[in-house]
Amino acid sequence: MTEPEALAKVEVRVENDGWTAIDCIALADKCFAALEMIVPDVNWPVSILFTGDAAVKELNEHFRGKNKPTNVLSFPTGDVIWSDYDYLGDIALAFETCSREADEKGISLGDHTVHLIVHGMLHLTGCDHETDIEASAMEQREINILQRLGVPNPYGQAEAAP
Repeated sequence: MTEPEALAKVEVRVENDGWTAIDCIALADKCFAALEMIVPDVNWPVSILFTGDAAVKELNEHFRGKNKPTNVLSFPTGDVIWSDYDYLGDIALAFETCSREADEKGISLGDHTVHLIVHGMLHLTGCDHETDIEASAMEQREINILQRLGVPNPYGQAEAAP
């Protein structure tokens, strides 16, 4: 048996044709590069599944007991969705929900997707938003990363930290 080839830092799988409107691979690579600058000890690859509401609803029901789709799900190492390799974790995005949210917010699908990938990657590194303090800290990290990527602050008035 041969050893697997070295993996890219971001492994992307697109399962929903709606996602072809944006360059999912470039966005994922860009997000990971920005995250590496802020969290330098991130050295395991991540996988990102660009799929639809039906698949994310199924994942949400199976792993979280919530029978509805959501925009993004994160699965830290151990809850691998579709690969047998060691990863920081997996992220799944639902096209219909992400597209609807972007339209409702009046922002591009690309910018919204970048925000959700960054949000998911922060979850994989241990960030959470269960309490107000955690939510505030995580939002600030997101704002800082998004600023480096040229994506407007998704939370409105809060300013990015220097």
